[in-house]
Amino acid sequence: MDGNTMHNKEPDHVLVIGEKESFLIRVLLKKLTDANISNQFVPMDVSVINEHWDGTDLVTLYLDTDNRVKPEILAFLNDRLTDSALQMVVIANEDNNARVKEALPKSLIYRSFDRPLDADGYMDAVAMLFLKMAAGEYKKSILIVDDDPTYLGVVRDWLRDTYKVAVVSSGLQALKWLGKNKADLILLDYEMPVTSGPQVLEMLRSDHDTRDIPVMFLTGRGDKESVMQVLKLKPEGYLLKNIERHELLEKIGSFFIKQMGEQ
Repeated sequence: MDGNTMHNKEPDHVLVIGEKESFLIRVLLKKLTDANISNQFVPMDVSVINEHWDGTDLVTLYLDTDNRVKPEILAFLNDRLTDSALQMVVIANEDNNARVKEALPKSLIYRSFDRPLDADGYMDAVAMLFLKMAAGEYKKSILIVDDDPTYLGVVRDWLRDTYKVAVVSSGLQALKWLGKNKADLILLDYEMPVTSGPQVLEMLRSDHDTRDIPVMFLTGRGDKESVMQVLKLKPEGYLLKNIERHELLEKIGSFFIKQMGEQ
């Protein structure tokens, strides 16, 4: 991602999820530590995983038994990875690897490894991912801010094969998310209750860490007067909420291409 749009972040952190902290998992944690990569093990419990999620840059799901991975764990990881714009490495037997790949979009799985684990291969994959992230070679990250959960879900599904997508339902949640995460573009609902889109934009522009993040407004009003009101705030652009999928992808793609040409 582009350094001029991001604030300084904590060192890369890997959250390792497993059935129990086995000898093999402890070996993996030590390898991460030896490579100066922050890490933490958490058991396969939704509430515990959620408690330790913040600050995570990569998730590793390590299934070192042949027990079937629980559907509720996969459903949770699907939602949490998507909302946080993160990816996951899966280490499991062939059957569980297949189940995970069937349950989660392929965009959420960075790599999968069969057991017994090729530890050097895993470490190389993790190092390469963090290098790509640091060098800006990875997927662009988009944060969508809208109070309509149905609309959030639709737009997230449209974009997540091409971009890393995170969603929040209010301006305050957006500011909290941006305190710990990166975004290359924010799609911001113009008309939200409590804190409106213009108010959120004002807060973003007044903060040193977020002032340079590009913002496009999402609006349901396409009349000239409404559009002029939006443009007075000088966002990078605006998108009508009735936009079709192909047009949305085209407009966002064109924006990033133009941005690259200006750098």
